[in-house]
Amino acid sequence: MTATVLAIVLLAALLHALWNALVKVSGDRAITLGLVALGHCLPALALLPFVPMPVAAAFPFIIASTIIHWAYYYFLNISYRFGDLSLIYPIARGTAPVMVALGATIWADEHLSFWAWIGILTVSAGIMILAAVRHADKRGIGAALMNSTIIATYSVVDGIGIRLSGAPVGYVVWLFAAEVLVAVFVLGFGLNRLRNIGTKALALGLTGGVISGLAYGLALFAKTLAPIGIVSAVRETSVIFAALIGVVWLREGPARRRLIAATVVAGGVMILALS
Repeated sequence: MTATVLAIVLLAALLHALWNALVKVSGDRAITLGLVALGHCLPALALLPFVPMPVAAAFPFIIASTIIHWAYYYFLNISYRFGDLSLIYPIARGTAPVMVALGATIWADEHLSFWAWIGILTVSAGIMILAAVRHADKRGIGAALMNSTIIATYSVVDGIGIRLSGAPVGYVVWLFAAEVLVAVFVLGFGLNRLRNIGTKALALGLTGGVISGLAYGLALFAKTLAPIGIVSAVRETSVIFAALIGVVWLREGPARRRLIAATVVAGGVMILALS
């Protein structure tokens, strides 16, 4: 992985942690997640006439990813209802790198080096240190673990789809445009609550959507330049940013465990970068 790709993925990680924090602090998370989806699709729909269309073989992956992302939003809402950002986020992202690497090996015919696997396992170990919190609500943990599988699934689906597309930018734009179905579904069921939502909350949700879209677009672009498993693992350094946001902004603790975990994750990232 080159320094440029590493920088792209780290920026995506920071943005991803930021939009999750915005969802966590929102008053109505279901509506906020619907607005996040809307924040994806509105810019994409505007860009649709100006980007190259992906080849036909990529559209099954776009459809599959849209459905998978609906499940992702659903379980994200449940998990944040019962757990802190600094607990739920690491669990949801923690086991995903290993799952993605295994999926990429099976479905994308990627064979990672010994040191790449050591890096992936180190990143995951650091993330799981963050997750080892006593007296946590099992409902939140269960939803977070379910989301970990979902994250791994859409990571592999989109990693393969964007490579097949023949037009990476077009793939990202079409993928986000398809999320209009998710936004309509979520916001349609909460129409009365949407009408009563304040201007600040509305802006927060849409801003979160734009940030989320930029974060995922950067990650997908990086997957065209480096192995899917490595990109997905480095992207999980977002747990460092999420831990810092949780400690500094949301006053979640304990801080010491998060610093230790961040050091472990950073070491894993260095191994991955050098591999």
